[in-house]
Amino acid sequence: MNKGKSMKINLNNKEVSMAGESFSVRELLNLMHFTFPMIVVKINSRLVKKEDYERVFIGDGDNVEAIHLISGG
Repeated sequence: MNKGKSMKINLNNKEVSMAGESFSVRELLNLMHFTFPMIVVKINSRLVKKEDYERVFIGDGDNVEAIHLISGG
């Protein structure tokens, strides 16, 4: 994460301004307090595997979907 600049992303259909040039998926989830055990993340309609959350980065203008999966009956 680089705090020298700022970026805007679309997170769950809402525009969000963030300090920094890029964030890993894991950093974004932590910053947004998304701590659900079952969460699916898509960047620009592409699914990100949970094991890649540290290696995949979100940049300015990206469309991010963080979907909390629930089960029930």
